[in-house]
Amino acid sequence: MNEPETLLSLSGLGKTYETAAERLEVLRDVSLTVARGTTVVVTGESGCGKSTLLNLVGGLDFPSSGRITVQGMEIGDMGEEELSRYRNSHVGFIFQFHFLLRDFTALENVVIPGMVGGARMQSLRARGEKLLAEVGLTRRKDAYPHELSGGERQRVAVARALMNEPLLILADEPTGNLDEGNAEIVRDLLFGLVRTQGRTMVLVTHDTGLAARADIHCVLSAGRLAAR
Repeated sequence: MNEPETLLSLSGLGKTYETAAERLEVLRDVSLTVARGTTVVVTGESGCGKSTLLNLVGGLDFPSSGRITVQGMEIGDMGEEELSRYRNSHVGFIFQFHFLLRDFTALENVVIPGMVGGARMQSLRARGEKLLAEVGLTRRKDAYPHELSGGERQRVAVARALMNEPLLILADEPTGNLDEGNAEIVRDLLFGLVRTQGRTMVLVTHDTGLAARADIHCVLSAGRLAAR
């Protein structure tokens, strides 16, 4: 039987912030190997460095030490233009706040990653409508963010993250701003879509209840990552 393909590899990853007053080591010697199609949940207390870890994997920040490899690509070797292409085509981001553009409809928000990639709206519309249908928002495709509930806005954000069929989904407390009813809907949709579409996901949260849904559960504490 063939070994599963490694999609994401972190090796000796460290992140330190230095100011004139102090030196803060947020991550130290973090290593992790994630196979394609795997869901990973990282839990830990607020402020332990979970968001920093995602920002490094997503190419939004740079490590102080160590290596990050996604499908054989070394993130640290990329220039800004290559990093921009990586973020747009290989990574789907979902944050605690939806970050929808208020002057764009739900459908227009969903297809934005495709437009950034150079595709035309007409060719993107069918996939955007399909994704909105999968998150239960077909009838809300022409609604603007202020016309949507908090749960609906976050479901649009999930659809947007999947628009470019990314290799990797990075989710930072995606249900943190929702009531329990809407949070459960978004959890079910997110894990369901990631698995049915064969995506790989790293989700960080302080909610240990989410860990039961993951293939791998890791805990981040004192800058170190350990499997639970």
